[in-house]
Amino acid sequence: MKKPTPNPPESEITTDTTSPYASVDSKKLHEAADRALDYYLNPSAPIMSSTNEPEPMYFANPRYNTESLLANASETLGSASEMLNNFAASLPPSHRKTALGIAQVVMLGELAVNQALDHVELHD
Repeated sequence: MKKPTPNPPESEITTDTTSPYASVDSKKLHEAADRALDYYLNPSAPIMSSTNEPEPMYFANPRYNTESLLANASETLGSASEMLNNFAASLPPSHRKTALGIAQVVMLGELAVNQALDHVELHD
């Protein structure tokens, strides 16, 4: 049986076929390729890193005072209520009432937190 393609010609110069560095230029190319791959695949700083530190209030810290916690809860509930109202405006009428009902419950929670905030005694 004959082969459809002939064997490649034998080279007079014997080189190590397993080495990627056939010449100095190929070694430089290989080093450049490694640097490029390291730059994109192993970045020194995480991609999702942020210069902003998380608010320590959200850590489990029992030393935070009640007024700060209630003020933050009030702002969060107010934002949630506003987002729900904006979202409800984009819904079809059959689902709008449900979203507005949820917004109303959130608003009631905000009012309760605000009332609690009014009753907090400041301790110096």
